Amino acid sequence: MKILSINAGSSTLKYRLFEMPEAKVLMKGAIERIGMAGSNLVISVGDKKIKKEYAIKDHKEAVKYLLEELLNEGVVASLEEIEAVGHRIVHGGSFYSKSVLLDEEVIAKIESINDLAPLHNPANIIGVRAFMEAIPKSLEVGCFDTAFHQTMEEEEFLYSIPYELYEKYGIRKYGFHGMSHKYITLKMEEILNKKDVNLIVCHIGNGASITAVKDGKSIDTSMGFTPNAGVMMGSRCGDIDYSLIPYLMKKGNMSLEEVDNILNKKSGLDGLTGMSDLRDLDEGFKNKDKNIVRGINMYTKRIAEYIAKYFIKLNGEVDAICFTAGVGENDPMIREEVIKRVESLGIKLDKKVNEETVTRKGLEGVISSKDSKVKVYVLATDEEQMIALDTYELAK
Repeated sequence: MKILSINAGSSTLKYRLFEMPEAKVLMKGAIERIGMAGSNLVISVGDKKIKKEYAIKDHKEAVKYLLEELLNEGVVASLEEIEAVGHRIVHGGSFYSKSVLLDEEVIAKIESINDLAPLHNPANIIGVRAFMEAIPKSLEVGCFDTAFHQTMEEEEFLYSIPYELYEKYGIRKYGFHGMSHKYITLKMEEILNKKDVNLIVCHIGNGASITAVKDGKSIDTSMGFTPNAGVMMGSRCGDIDYSLIPYLMKKGNMSLEEVDNILNKKSGLDGLTGMSDLRDLDEGFKNKDKNIVRGINMYTKRIAEYIAKYFIKLNGEVDAICFTAGVGENDPMIREEVIKRVESLGIKLDKKVNEETVTRKGLEGVISSKDSKVKVYVLATDEEQMIALDTYELAK
């Protein structure tokens, strides 16, 4: 069964065509700068990589060009071979705890919470409708970034504000990166040959979230009402005292939008060091650049604090700590600095193995020492494959 996995952003559309259930990738790539000058389509088929320049005015046109290229490259003889399309939907609110078939009723529910993800959900739905029109016989499936975390209890997802604000406006912790946390959880069940695993999953990229998994389900996660909560990130501030928002507005004569822009796009590592690329930061850390050392120390402390918090929440019954996503998979120095800070819990690294384990080089696995009380893994995540797996389950 051929399944197309789609991840549509406000100006991008990433895609991967799978042959399922083998999860064989037939074609992958991205369409970038949709609605802007210099829009282009990148295609990878086997070892062949092609980049084509197009004037792509919207997501509907992007879908049209993508489907044309699937035919041009011969990966499908007819669009009817694509039996289902799985769409990453950033926000499912409290409505969805798993992936679902998309119809007008579901789409209306998603659109009703657009203000919870104003940059992403509308773009996601434009992509859905474009595929519904272009391949009317295929099943459309919504895979929600928030769904995996809907197993959290009220005591975990509620904020200590008037309960009526939750009832009226849905103000609560939702959590994100759910497709990645779910993928790693399922992968660890296979590795450990065990159902109902207890994990601490550290999805650390430019955005970062830590999740406590008990009996195979998310019981708490660091991101909250928005992806700006939790640990500090590449350019996001993470957890802060909310009072600095009105203070900055008054003291700096700033608008709410200006403050929001600072906290989302000019804070975190970028705000503290002037850079957010970990390759540059690693070099500065090794060279003992004062600002960078301070920034990295704050960054790794925040991650370690969440690991310790979730270790306690799981009563110390942790099958594994897992590092994943761009930084988690490929930055041994960050992993080492994080684990150093939780050694009092009996968690230790094998320094040599840690330095060698980089998923970009095809290497993943255990990086903890033999005497570590908890095994530490580095695992490659695959949100697109998780979308395809969920879609296949609903379509087969």
